[in-house]
Amino acid sequence: MSFTDKVKNKAEEMTGKAKQGIGDATDNERLMAEGQAQETAAKAKQAGEHVKDAGRDVRDALS
Repeated sequence: MSFTDKVKNKAEEMTGKAKQGIGDATDNERLMAEGQAQETAAKAKQAGEHVKDAGRDVRDALS
């Protein structure tokens, strides 16, 4: 995973957390749900990138 991808995914995750916090503070359920969805999507992207990195590491080790 490139550094740029890591930063983008982390920024998206933090944005989601912020939306959840703002939604909770203002009792805005839509904003809370939107924030949760955004945070979950960012974590899924990060997990996918980690799997790709692990696959590359295994391939390199066997080469």
